[in-house]
Amino acid sequence: MPNIKEYSVEDINALFVSWGQKPYRAKQVIRWLYGRGVRSFSEMTDLSEELRTKLTESFTLNSPELAEQRDSADGTTKYLWRYNDGNTVESVLLNYRYGTSVCVSTQAGCRMGCKFCASPDAGFARNLTASEILDQVLFAQLKSGTQIGRIDLMGIGEPLDNFDNVVRFITLVRDPLFSPGGRAKGSAPGLNIGMRHITVSTCGLVPQIAKFAELEIPCNLSVSLHAPDDETRSALMPVNNRYNIAELIDCCERYYNKLNRRITFQYALIKGVNDSPAQAKLLAGLMRKVSGHVNLIHLNDTGNGLKAGDDRAFGALLLERGATVTTRRSLGADIDAACGMLRRRTIEKGQREVVTA
Repeated sequence: MPNIKEYSVEDINALFVSWGQKPYRAKQVIRWLYGRGVRSFSEMTDLSEELRTKLTESFTLNSPELAEQRDSADGTTKYLWRYNDGNTVESVLLNYRYGTSVCVSTQAGCRMGCKFCASPDAGFARNLTASEILDQVLFAQLKSGTQIGRIDLMGIGEPLDNFDNVVRFITLVRDPLFSPGGRAKGSAPGLNIGMRHITVSTCGLVPQIAKFAELEIPCNLSVSLHAPDDETRSALMPVNNRYNIAELIDCCERYYNKLNRRITFQYALIKGVNDSPAQAKLLAGLMRKVSGHVNLIHLNDTGNGLKAGDDRAFGALLLERGATVTTRRSLGADIDAACGMLRRRTIEKGQREVVTA
């Protein structure tokens, strides 16, 4: 049976009309799902028993269980969610001066194989559905009691490797059910998150970036670059053997020209690998081609032997060459907040996952 959370407001309204139900009944269901995070139709106590039975017979209502929660001294919270099939994913709640962001996963595992990331270590299980991605946002908000203002698809997995489900997720987030008027009185607030507060990250799947551009979705695009030359990037990121830097930058230039949306290029500094003055010069040159913005990341220690470079010194070199640069604030170091670390540790303890793909 289908999961009702895969349905948009329009879908649910049309269904209820076909069932001969009043339109407000659909709104009641939506408020139970997204305002209160119910886990069964039987909890929807303002619906008739007959309607609850019909919903139970027509749909599933799968919701993740909280397998583990870790709270950092800096206010960051990491959640490990377990789905019905036993697979787990992580999401991270991050507090910034401009509000609260949640970083969500799009796959149970990752098959991109980036050397500095813990996500591929535990293997790839399957793609997440749109509703499973959305549930990470919903339940992080309900668990924390904090209004989430931004969503980053930068957790476990490569979002554009799960293209259709990620696009469906964005469609659901854009749905009117998340507007202030869609909230149930006394319940948790709706998401009400605009497209410019949603960021989709990719390691550089060129055909999928081009396909995403054609949809003209006005969210933010973030590209994990991490090296300005093919030799270094291929050693760090196997995807570069399929789509090299020239192809990637050309695609990003076309994306920028079509949407007029500046792309952020993520760059995790690795000591002695990608932090030389020559590489800073190359990187600044690439950014001029695409009007790009470099976001320097302090490398997390994931046990792979790689050490963090000096982001201040490298950033200064980029600024000297006219690049636009920020340095991402490092949060959650005391709770293994980097992608995949908690999932990996759980699996290493013998809690194996179900591989379905």
